[in-house]
Amino acid sequence: MIRCISSAARAAAKCRKLQGDTSQHARSVVAQHTTSRPFSGVADAEELVDESPLSPPDVPKRKISQRDTYLEELPVTFSDISRANVAIRTGVKRTPCIKSFFLSELIGANVFLKTEFQQFTGSFKERGARNAILALLREHGEEYMRKNGVIAASAGNHALALAYHGKDLNVPVTVVMPVVAPLAKVDKCKKFGATIVIHGAHIGEAKEHAEELIASSGLEYVNGYDDPPIIAGAGTIGIEIIEDVPCVDAVVVPVGGAGLIAGIGCAVKTLKPDVKVYGVEPYFAASYTAALKAHAPVSTKVTPTLADGLAVPMVGSHAFEVARHYVDECVLCTEKEVSLAILRLIENEKMVVEGGGATGLAALLPGAQLDRHDLKGKNIVVPLCGGNIDTTVLGRVLERGLAADDRMKNFTATVSDRPGGIGRLTTLLGEHGASIKDMYHERAFLQSNIDFVKVKCVVELQGREHAMLIDKMLEENGYDPVWDGD
Repeated sequence: MIRCISSAARAAAKCRKLQGDTSQHARSVVAQHTTSRPFSGVADAEELVDESPLSPPDVPKRKISQRDTYLEELPVTFSDISRANVAIRTGVKRTPCIKSFFLSELIGANVFLKTEFQQFTGSFKERGARNAILALLREHGEEYMRKNGVIAASAGNHALALAYHGKDLNVPVTVVMPVVAPLAKVDKCKKFGATIVIHGAHIGEAKEHAEELIASSGLEYVNGYDDPPIIAGAGTIGIEIIEDVPCVDAVVVPVGGAGLIAGIGCAVKTLKPDVKVYGVEPYFAASYTAALKAHAPVSTKVTPTLADGLAVPMVGSHAFEVARHYVDECVLCTEKEVSLAILRLIENEKMVVEGGGATGLAALLPGAQLDRHDLKGKNIVVPLCGGNIDTTVLGRVLERGLAADDRMKNFTATVSDRPGGIGRLTTLLGEHGASIKDMYHERAFLQSNIDFVKVKCVVELQGREHAMLIDKMLEENGYDPVWDGD
């Protein structure tokens, strides 16, 4: 991408405003934006190209590596992303990159949140869906597409995005959804005018049925993470990141089918090659990590996870081919870290984000895999890529987050079964600031003195130090508590 001096100067000014940088740093940003060229990966054979035979002899000749030429032959290139950026801009919201004061303090870096969950249907999937439909309209013509339409297999965000933009572009949409698809998402797709087919116990069976329908109906299939137009549409996020946070040092991206990180990685590394691109996926759905080890997409065992939007058993072949050339590293996160990330966003930023959308932040939290020295003090952008979380699931996730944060704990203790026995325990807890959320006591299964009863308490606390204080108080009063999880 070629930038003029004035746009580079504006970029430097934005860096100073965001970070309070010195003029020397601003000048380095100008230099980056006026001399940057596509990311070339690892060092390899290079050839010198004399751009102008009339150039003075002291002007250095620009180098073009064989690697650069190879990258232009990948399924998706920066040119594809640039075209997508122009094509979708009138139909997709440009989301802001907001610097988080609280998360920056917690993580020890300048953390910027790219709020993709603010799209109309609640996720970044709108970018790829609109770009894919527009590409099919150009390829087959309006009459053909509006007669036949498109089809996809999805249980969530891709279905919503395709249904919404299909209605907007007057292209019929059919969505095959498994029986486990949330009813709220099924109803929303219907409201957008999509034809809904419920089939299969999981997304794999839904996809097989969609392929059968293609053979008999002439519908065009749109893969939610592996079609090149989908990847290019997702890559427009990378362009916006560089424009909004030109001093960015690292981008941390959730990984499911790998389409999002492939697009963002290509865009970011082309515009600013020195930016680090990190992928994050849950331990329970580590399909990209498995693909890296095998050097090709492979089927991976996936178990239920809070980041359900990332639970893809095998990454896309096109997405993997692009991502592996641009992504610096991929790390894993735990269910505890995901629940904590959702909790931190709600409490500190008043943002409701689904598990998959919060996975990038999860890896940066204290104790997680990207909580390390080389990222401290850096400018880090985290795309929050989805906010479609069921309210019932949200309640359970928040409780898990509170438990992971030592603000909700449960213990078992033995108390006197005589009048006032449980009352004494509750009084002690209240005097020390513990709020009782639930209590259960039973007599039949206690193998001790018949005058005692076992009590299980769930208490709300203020954190780890408060929990240690309550534990000490209970022991000093002879309750000998047994804490779950210890």
